[in-house]
Amino acid sequence: MTKRNFDIVIVGAGAVGLTAALSFAQEGFRTALVGSLETRRDGRTVALFDGSVRFLEALGLWPTLEKHSAPLATMRLIDDTGSLFRPPPAEFHASEIDLDAFGWNIENATLLEELAAAARKQEGLTLIPGMAAGFEGVGDAAWIGLADGEVLNADLVVAADGRHSKLRQQAGIEAKTWSYPQSALTVILAHDRDHRDTSTEFHTRHGPFTLVPLPGRRSSLVWVTSTENAERLAGLDDAHLALEIERQAQSLLGAMRIDGPRGVVPMSGLSVSHYYAPRLALVGETAHVFPPIGAQGLNLGLRDVAALRDAIVDAREEGLSPGDDMALRQYQRGRDIDVRSRTTAVDSLNRTLLSELMPADFLRGAGLLAINGIGPLRRAVMREGVLPRIGAPRLMQRST
Repeated sequence: MTKRNFDIVIVGAGAVGLTAALSFAQEGFRTALVGSLETRRDGRTVALFDGSVRFLEALGLWPTLEKHSAPLATMRLIDDTGSLFRPPPAEFHASEIDLDAFGWNIENATLLEELAAAARKQEGLTLIPGMAAGFEGVGDAAWIGLADGEVLNADLVVAADGRHSKLRQQAGIEAKTWSYPQSALTVILAHDRDHRDTSTEFHTRHGPFTLVPLPGRRSSLVWVTSTENAERLAGLDDAHLALEIERQAQSLLGAMRIDGPRGVVPMSGLSVSHYYAPRLALVGETAHVFPPIGAQGLNLGLRDVAALRDAIVDAREEGLSPGDDMALRQYQRGRDIDVRSRTTAVDSLNRTLLSELMPADFLRGAGLLAINGIGPLRRAVMREGVLPRIGAPRLMQRST
């Protein structure tokens, strides 16, 4: 049995884990990333909000990613529930809060490929393609046991191994989970009309139907609907699926064509009460899972990484190790309100769409009218959707 020593070991090589590994290695910590760098295309994209883009810029990653991304300069909301309290369509423009774009949309597989390419070149970062089989945080160190028998010692282990995290379970951190009677169909589309850098979200009785720009006359679709309907749609041939999508989109972008793979994602949620245990920090879907509504999932995961980076750098300045309890308590304080508020907002919106009760329709419609019509409230909501103004991690803040 062999052993290797690191300052920080990240388990999980998704977008959050890769970004964490690059961030810590660039700060001079001896860093290891455990997990496979293989990717597959499934029709999913991610909208990176302004704060996430600033973080990726600070890490030197954004120039390459920008080439594959499309800006979200306008967000359009259309109530298609048939409610008696249906508000008129609303449009929000990034220029209203002094931004060129709310964020940028990129295919998930492309994002992973580019992050993996950067990780392979990063000094001070060791890539370990194996699987983590065990974890223990003891005293002033932690260890990770790999499936091949190797043991990694570290001051801190970062669990980015997803909603079914073995590390979270082994650390004894309980997770609350729930599900919805919905699934999301994801697919890449080509269309006849220009999207004009506008993301359009139709609110339907079964969930949001969202078209998000990609470079050229292409868009990604996240169609949240009943699980039965999602499976039916996924089973259609390309021509019939494209026609159904065009009808649901009210021909907003003209004729549609399927231009990539498709996938079906069950709708569920997960939350934890603690984001750390001795010598262990949780990030990304290890700590929180959202329905694919409002593009909150990955952006929140990147805020986890940026906030953890701040806490670890601050600890180093005090002469403390990355896994010191002071650093982990600081991380917990920084994530608690942000994660819980986003969880509540996304869950509430989805449940009001599913409800056919008139009070729920009234509250949703009145809320959108207020946001759309009251200037200061409108701008505050837009800013908060992109990045919290209070407690934002340092590398995500806008320079003044």
